[in-house]
Amino acid sequence: MISPESFTLENENATERAQAIRYITTVEGEKKPFDYLSFEKTILESCESFPDVDRNLIIEETLKNLYEEIPEEKLMTAAIMASRPFIERDPSYGYVTAAFLLQKLFTEVLGKAVHKSDRKKEYMAYLPKYLELGIAEKRLNPKLLTEFNLEKIQEALCPDRDEKFNFLGLQTLYDRYFIHVNDRRIELPQVFWMRVAMGLALVEATQEIRTEKAIAFYTMLSNFDYVSSTPTLFNAGTTYPQLSSCFLTTIPDDLGDIYKSYRDNALLSKFSGGLGNDWTPVRGLGSRIKGTNGISQGIIPFLKVANDTAIAVNQGGKRKGAVCSYLETWHIDVEEYLDLRKNTGDDRRRCHDMNTANWIPDLFMKRVHEKGAWTLFSPEETPDLHDLCGKAFEERYAQYEVDAENGKIINFKKVEAVNIWRKMLSMLFETGHPWITFKDPSNLRSPQQHAGVVHSSNLCTEILLNTSSTETAVCNLGSINLVQHTDENGNLMEEKIKETVSVAMRMLDNVIDQNYYPIPEAKNSNTKHRPVGMGIMGFQDTLYKRRASYASDAAVSFADESMEMISYYAILASTELAGEKGAYESYKGSLWDQGILPVESQKLVEESRGNSDYIEADYSAKKDWAPVKEAIKKNGMRNSNCMAIAPTATISNIAGVSQSIEPMYKNLFVKSNMSGEFTIINPYLVTDLKKLNLWNDEMIYALKRYDGNLTEIQSIPQELKELYQTAFEVGAKWLIDAASRRQKWIDMGQSLNLYIAQPNGKKLDEMYKYAWKKGLKTTYYLRSMGASSVEKSTITTNEHTKVSAQVNACSIEDPECEACQ
Repeated sequence: MISPESFTLENENATERAQAIRYITTVEGEKKPFDYLSFEKTILESCESFPDVDRNLIIEETLKNLYEEIPEEKLMTAAIMASRPFIERDPSYGYVTAAFLLQKLFTEVLGKAVHKSDRKKEYMAYLPKYLELGIAEKRLNPKLLTEFNLEKIQEALCPDRDEKFNFLGLQTLYDRYFIHVNDRRIELPQVFWMRVAMGLALVEATQEIRTEKAIAFYTMLSNFDYVSSTPTLFNAGTTYPQLSSCFLTTIPDDLGDIYKSYRDNALLSKFSGGLGNDWTPVRGLGSRIKGTNGISQGIIPFLKVANDTAIAVNQGGKRKGAVCSYLETWHIDVEEYLDLRKNTGDDRRRCHDMNTANWIPDLFMKRVHEKGAWTLFSPEETPDLHDLCGKAFEERYAQYEVDAENGKIINFKKVEAVNIWRKMLSMLFETGHPWITFKDPSNLRSPQQHAGVVHSSNLCTEILLNTSSTETAVCNLGSINLVQHTDENGNLMEEKIKETVSVAMRMLDNVIDQNYYPIPEAKNSNTKHRPVGMGIMGFQDTLYKRRASYASDAAVSFADESMEMISYYAILASTELAGEKGAYESYKGSLWDQGILPVESQKLVEESRGNSDYIEADYSAKKDWAPVKEAIKKNGMRNSNCMAIAPTATISNIAGVSQSIEPMYKNLFVKSNMSGEFTIINPYLVTDLKKLNLWNDEMIYALKRYDGNLTEIQSIPQELKELYQTAFEVGAKWLIDAASRRQKWIDMGQSLNLYIAQPNGKKLDEMYKYAWKKGLKTTYYLRSMGASSVEKSTITTNEHTKVSAQVNACSIEDPECEACQ
């Protein structure tokens, strides 16, 4: 029963409710006395590190949710329900709610709550039991139990790192990442991180090295210094270690190969891969089919089947399968392709679930600028256009136009380039698709142009790798958490970056050898070229630490400086791995082999475009790159590609930082995902407003009223309004400028969302032309206020008021695509 000495609540009804509960129900279904003192201790212990949390209030609200013979595992659910509505009052409530969820998890996994002082002992005791259970259930690789020094692995577990999670992060892991058996989770957070680390270390040479590297990997993951992509977190150390994020394929112009591509898509999607399909080789509508003397229906019916395949294979219920199709702008079906996502028209020729992207050659952009004509061809009559880029493409395309005029080409159509461009942009605004991606900078700056052609990007537009009928490109991703690599003033900590990048590159490279490949073409490509994609997250958070608005020259300069440093050490780490394990198979003849670094490859684009009005490149650098060049010359490269910035839609939630390179969407909003709805509040803003004595119920009310925007809140100083501008306040020019500075250091691409509050044709035209001129390889979603609607909650000054919002801005709060990260 309740001890009066421990009970300090003022709410008599809550007190009566607590006193009425004599028994709870155990996990096994038995009754046992309710030990209120222990329960209260658990709640108070969870709150003790957060002085701004009202512990009394949480206990009172929790007791309201209890009832006689409540299941033991529901005790902490009651605490979670009590505390999560207060996250809007203070971000500290998010960490307290996570602590309650952690106790719920301990009860589920171990059958009991575990206080802080006992966690190290419990973790160490549980790890071998977990491995034995996972192996017995055929979920874990048996080598996890035999190939490591388990005593050292156990000793390395650090329960204190459980406290790094906020509620959204831990709930995301709880719902979708932790391994479960018979609907009961068998993983605790530090066991989860160690399972991933051990899975990635299995390919190391000896038990001693495996153990050493597993502990190094675990330390980095569990501290949120670096987080692997979602497929790696799902599957590392399991019996089906499909650890790669992205797969890129080219669909040949053959009926058998087209149907093989559907099977390949299904197998790749089954094990959590995101797909990018290049459909350009498939002949267009009206083309002659030699074998039957019939007429082709074009690519649209085949895309419809690909769309339905992605929906049918839902990655084991963890998330929807996801695919993006790519088509070059000269394909004769491009006009109908632009309509694929429309909600009107013949539904048999619509793909409502498939993402689509334009693969645009520079010549088309030149014709748009010059208001020239553009000719559409069917690829069976112009087959080499698919594999050409730059000046070679322009010369051959011009010859085909002459051939068409002379009657040597049958199936073609002449249009105004600007009319196709306008339709691209209007469909992008109306449906969110197709995305704008650029073929020539993607190819001309590819280190692997000697070994093939980049025919498309991936599902999230950051991967740029060669594809062919024998090679399905594969990329393995992970992201550096910039917040963890800057001091309190937001200055980069170079030594830590060097250390983290070196360890992370080894993890990424190990994925290639440990990986399960659903199709042979993927294994062939990945083992031959060994590409990896090191990215970043927390860029916006780091700007807050630096007191720099995203809409500033300071932000652009920091984008340049931070990416240069990461690029420097990623390339250096790859050369060190090459010295230890050997260069990748197709290294000879690459840009690396020619001594051309990513920043220098910009020259190739300049030379190809020929007109200074069509390119604006920056070559400034802060570091001395001579040692990197010397290391490459000496050792070669272990990886054909090293860098790509993915969206980090999920792993940034896990780490509790801002997504990828994204600006802050709003300072207060509700994010929805497969785990439910979560209040998101800007902790940096809250800290600043507390210092000014401006953080109170009235301020929360004002933030709700103005949808998380500070502009109309008069009491907030102008300095803070500028610092905490939201995504639609930061002009797209600043996002493009920052991305351009990053792009010069990156050998692949970036998932770059563009925001525009009130779009019109002229603004979109200028924005995407500017992105092309600044040398970007790809863009991702276009987000506009016109596509957003916020349903406000009842706005009162009641402290329990919760934000209630339904926001749809190209899935920003409900990211459908998590295949990358």
